[in-house]
Amino acid sequence: MSSIRPWRDIARRTSRQIMVGNVPVGGDAPISVQTMTNTLTSDPKATIDQIRRCEDAGVDIIRVSCPDVESTAALKQIVRASRVPIVADIHFHYKRALEAADAGAACLRINPGNIGSAERVKEVVNAAKANGCSIRIGVNGGSLEKDLLEKYGEPCPEALVESALDHIKLLQDHDFHEYKVAVKASDHFLAVAAYQQLADAVDCPLHLGITEAGGQRGGTVKSAIGIGALLWAGIGDTIRVSLSAEPEEEVRVGYEILKSLGIRSRGVRVVSCPSCARQGFDVIRTVQTLEERLQHIHTPISLSVLGCVVNGPGEARETDIGLTGGGAGKHMVYLSGITDHHVQDEGMIDHIVKLVEAKAAEIEAGATSVDDGHEARAILSR
Repeated sequence: MSSIRPWRDIARRTSRQIMVGNVPVGGDAPISVQTMTNTLTSDPKATIDQIRRCEDAGVDIIRVSCPDVESTAALKQIVRASRVPIVADIHFHYKRALEAADAGAACLRINPGNIGSAERVKEVVNAAKANGCSIRIGVNGGSLEKDLLEKYGEPCPEALVESALDHIKLLQDHDFHEYKVAVKASDHFLAVAAYQQLADAVDCPLHLGITEAGGQRGGTVKSAIGIGALLWAGIGDTIRVSLSAEPEEEVRVGYEILKSLGIRSRGVRVVSCPSCARQGFDVIRTVQTLEERLQHIHTPISLSVLGCVVNGPGEARETDIGLTGGGAGKHMVYLSGITDHHVQDEGMIDHIVKLVEAKAAEIEAGATSVDDGHEARAILSR
């Protein structure tokens, strides 16, 4: 069946599906959003508090670092408290992987080639099998094996892919196939090229990310370009946006990337103008306030906020709720694309927040009223 808007279609790469706890990754599963805590894992209270904030932001899977025995000792409490699967981040000490698997980690982030002998790799694989853990192979342009750097002269797509394939073979040699792979780099050109090559070489799920992307503003742009380009090409099964910012901000940016591509939606999608001299109200401050006050909305809803009638009515026709600036402090509100009523400057933001909350409640309740705005107005009139 042909699509109504074929220019929006994304043909997703076919991959095997694995489980990270109760979250499917790959195949036809939704693309999941991940982040990583930055607290000491040995401090379970601080770590659980941070996990809660990430859960509120909508995280699907969360990773915690396990560099020492104190961290893996605290992991059992963290796993019990978390509402989402926990990935234990292991680098060099294979015993931390064994401890994390026994503590209930849903996935081990570990590169088999980094942990020593074949016997150690076998122990880790057996622990993963016994505890129902998947494994995430994480190749990084900043920590490539010495022999690959000598072979290629510098981090390059071929080197990242070769490293990934070497680690994959170690798992396959032990008949372990519940793995996903990342080939990250801070250079988004390098990362994208490596993921493209790897996508053609393997059928496992791919974990996307532009590592060490930077601060919240620059890192968001860099991640949106790199991760967005891959997702648009149909590559990727789970994502982590790496920012020098709080983990919950990574989650919000991840969802914004998915929303922008029409892949997955959560919360309010705001369409707003950059503002100009024609604006009937302060668009910039209005949008900032609305975004802050509507963070608690998880239901997918579209909201247009435009300062004047040049593009306002057209955008409002395409959104659930629309606000278009008018003269003398009197602005038009649209519900389901249709002009509905006016609102004054005073109390305008509170009014829009109530409309969005009412619409979310209507959608969540499964309302099927022909007049989409009727119930929202009824709630407001109480």
